[in-house]
Amino acid sequence: MTALFKKEVVGFFSSLTGYLVVIVFLLTTGLFMWVIPGDNNVLDKGYADMETFFVLAPWIFMFLIPAITMKLFADEKKAGTLDLLFTRPISDLGVVWSKYLAALTITVLAILPTLMYFLSVYLLGNPLGNMDVGGTWGSYIGLILLAAVYVSIGIFGSSLTENSIVAFILSMVFVFLFFYGFDAASMLLQNKKGEFYLQGMSIFRHYKSISRGVADTRDLIYFFSVIAVFITATKIKLQSRKW
Repeated sequence: MTALFKKEVVGFFSSLTGYLVVIVFLLTTGLFMWVIPGDNNVLDKGYADMETFFVLAPWIFMFLIPAITMKLFADEKKAGTLDLLFTRPISDLGVVWSKYLAALTITVLAILPTLMYFLSVYLLGNPLGNMDVGGTWGSYIGLILLAAVYVSIGIFGSSLTENSIVAFILSMVFVFLFFYGFDAASMLLQNKKGEFYLQGMSIFRHYKSISRGVADTRDLIYFFSVIAVFITATKIKLQSRKW
């Protein structure tokens, strides 16, 4: 399991694509926060906070995380090495977890440099450090949990096809549906009970809740449940080769 995990992480950064994914994420968020004039620019709006980053990141991850996960199983299927992979002394679930943790590690590594944004905003505060530090850390935790869900959806999308582009599109559609689709659909309902349940399925609602800096048990249960569902679904899809 460890060997497969290392192989995926090293393999991702051994190509130019790996670095491009990280650079695009940092460049896009950096431009909106510090360069492009407007209400999203920290220097223009005059408030020491990172709201712009935490609003933009889930939407940018909607494209970048599928780009990270799209080849994890699709390329193995296309190259015919998936069956060979399962001959190793590792369970099907172990293979899924190895690839999942590798993709999540890559995503977290992309997030880590944004701590420079946090430090910059902290130093720009007047007086020094005049920002909601607790809320910011809560938002980082929420962002990592959101990324963890995106990755679980992404590897499931990759397990459905041997075409990495198709896997990318499927993952992006699923991620959008869970992030914003259910929430948008709930606004069209007249039934309050149905609206409540649809909103409860929305990543956006739970991400917004945990980003306030309060770790609600219901939000944590939601994130870990969705991850478990997609990890299990990926395992079942891979086992279907034996049927």
